Amino acid sequence: MAKLFIQLAALNGALAVMIGAFGAHALKARLTPELLSVYETGVQYHFWHTLALLAVGLLAYQLPDSRALIASGIAFIVGIILFSGSLYLLASTDIRHLGFMPVGLITPFGGMSFIIGWLLLLISSFKI
Repeated sequence: MAKLFIQLAALNGALAVMIGAFGAHALKARLTPELLSVYETGVQYHFWHTLALLAVGLLAYQLPDSRALIASGIAFIVGIILFSGSLYLLASTDIRHLGFMPVGLITPFGGMSFIIGWLLLLISSFKI
């Protein structure tokens, strides 16, 4: 899992740069200041949690059997997808519903995944 988390962190780092650059250059003139702020929040959380995922990957070499650490990495990945992904979708498209669920209701689930990831990282740190 350590290698996979590091690879996913590297991929997400590249994606966060590309998505951030796209927002700064291609979307800046098309979005209202409020929507641009929403988009930038998605990018910011994407970056921070990519770094957290990298830390999990590096720690996983020391604690390869830590279920809390593995769950932490998974929670960060889910959080990036749900939190940042929903903000990107809200800010840059007219899509407001995915099936029966408003896109805005997905964001808090991503935020909760981030919180869970940090708490699981805390729990796993007691084994270091």
